[in-house]
Amino acid sequence: MGTPELAIPSLEAARDVGRVVGVVSQPPKGGGRGRKVTPSPVAEKALEWGIDPLVPESVRADEFIMTAASLEPDVALVVAYGKILPPGLLAVPRLGCVNIHASLLPGLRGAAPIQWAVARGFTETGVTLMQMDEGMDTGPILLQKSTPIGMEETAGELARRLAMLGAGLVREGLPALHRGELVPREQDGSSATYAPLLSKEDGRIDWNGDAVEISNRVRGFSPWPGTFTTCNGARMIITRGRTVQSMSGNLPGTVLAAGSEGIAVACGKGALLITSVKPEGKREMTAAQYVSGYPLETGDVLGE
Repeated sequence: MGTPELAIPSLEAARDVGRVVGVVSQPPKGGGRGRKVTPSPVAEKALEWGIDPLVPESVRADEFIMTAASLEPDVALVVAYGKILPPGLLAVPRLGCVNIHASLLPGLRGAAPIQWAVARGFTETGVTLMQMDEGMDTGPILLQKSTPIGMEETAGELARRLAMLGAGLVREGLPALHRGELVPREQDGSSATYAPLLSKEDGRIDWNGDAVEISNRVRGFSPWPGTFTTCNGARMIITRGRTVQSMSGNLPGTVLAAGSEGIAVACGKGALLITSVKPEGKREMTAAQYVSGYPLETGDVLGE
């Protein structure tokens, strides 16, 4: 059970170690006003294999639960599916439902663990194979693997690595679960942290903040929702940046320098050197290219 491209390595891993009797994914997107209806990446992969994917509007519908039960699965593997499973569905597989979650639980429970791990400046994260229960990422831990987060790594780059790390857990964990060799470990709920669903507004830069924290958000919210500010009244998405030293006393958001190396902007603490941007309605470009084509001078103030 999965939806995005990043769930495909785990789907392929499941086929490597067992027989995939069914694939469940979110309903196709698009349609209306001439747009083509497009199956999810996981559904497309299933079709490539000759498997007709199940795409229920509701996983709580009795008809869907009966269909899932008719497949007589040993286990259901859930990876970025995007819907909460009801008790009736959790009880269908003989060995239950297991989930690959992109954090080291109980840390970063929730919908956006990869983005928040980077945005909060974590130096390490990982993946967890867990037995699902009715809670949100609260079930017992079966296996975990950790990995460092690169100093300049974006959430998008980290997600691709974690997808492969998760596939490795599938190859190791599903056969061990089938053999009865995994010992579930209850999570310590008192040490849980959360990674809530992101909105576009989470990407708005507050220049009063610490430059290190702003830089982490630029990495953590790439590629989505993106971090943005305003420049001469127009929205500008900042796609790459790093912290630099600056003299104190400048109003946060003030452009300290704009040239071939990038755009240096004063923050509440330190400064951010913007090296890559995406102007409103335009393609991504280096900050130097932006400076050469748009009005921006030292002393200008970014943000509202």
